Amino acid sequence: MLYAFELSGEHEKLPQAEVLASLETLGLEFVPHAFFEQCLVLDIKGSKEAVEKILRGPLPARLAMTHRILKVVGIVKSQPDKILELAKAFEPSAFIQKGETFVVRAKRIGKQVTFPCEPLEKKVGGCIYRKGFRANLKAPDVSFRLLLSEQTVFGTLLSSVDRSAYEIRTPQNKPFFHPGVLMPRVARALVNIARTKAGALFLDPFCGTGGILVEAGLLGAKVLGLDAQEKLVLGARMNLEAFGADYVLLEGDACKLPLKSETIDTVVTDPPYGRSAAVLAESLDKLYAGALSECFRVLKPGSFAIVVSDKPAFEYGEKAGFELLEVYTQRVHRSLTRTITVFRKPV
Repeated sequence: MLYAFELSGEHEKLPQAEVLASLETLGLEFVPHAFFEQCLVLDIKGSKEAVEKILRGPLPARLAMTHRILKVVGIVKSQPDKILELAKAFEPSAFIQKGETFVVRAKRIGKQVTFPCEPLEKKVGGCIYRKGFRANLKAPDVSFRLLLSEQTVFGTLLSSVDRSAYEIRTPQNKPFFHPGVLMPRVARALVNIARTKAGALFLDPFCGTGGILVEAGLLGAKVLGLDAQEKLVLGARMNLEAFGADYVLLEGDACKLPLKSETIDTVVTDPPYGRSAAVLAESLDKLYAGALSECFRVLKPGSFAIVVSDKPAFEYGEKAGFELLEVYTQRVHRSLTRTITVFRKPV
């Protein structure tokens, strides 16, 4: 069965990577079907009931860079006549049941489509009405959506992501604030890309105010944070307490982790870069090299580590023994572009 993910568009690649990693973490098998601007379509294997139970509950609760998840009716060229042909021809029984009401909503993505949405909504709604269903614009049982890009994806809404929850957790809204930290949506996306599972032992050896740890903790991970600055460790404790995380915090040196080898399930960290920071190492180069070597030591084989930096970190990771999987860049402002490096420890 085909399902579509309406992506946020706040980054070219991270939203898609987050969806794929989250599905893998939740145990769903899938095959990529198509990718349009801000829309990823996957063929997800398994029984409809089991798949949609996850797509309605655990998955949207995890995701940060997705707006909505749709069950796909069909995909056609973004031409009104082609869209109406699909609306007239589709068999409704798999998408709407007898007696249920509906609404049709259309959204243009990018600049490929120039025709207005409202007349198309009405015409597609007329096609569904003629199949024997009543419209209800305020409280419909089923919401049909048209995502209009270089192709049009027509589907029914399964679930929406509550992105407002991330706004509540912005750094300024937390009990302890310190500038220069990741925004919650980015932190959550990275936690997901690292395949963080509930109950996993999650490490951030440069935890700062605990923003990454909060996002991992909200997914049910047991989080372990370390930082060289006492005031940040105390601040991280305040933030983690506020969000009910299962945590342990330590003040110490990321180059000398007080942990046994191969005990950590996941690492995501944002080391000092491009800003003044107290570090125990002699230089940032030695800090990165030492910290990644230690992360490699404590991480379980086959597990993921993600490093956020202002310069390429792949050399440090590869020297430590990691396998390089992906490198993303994110422009923060004129003088700062983040590099997000995804590693895996070989089995």
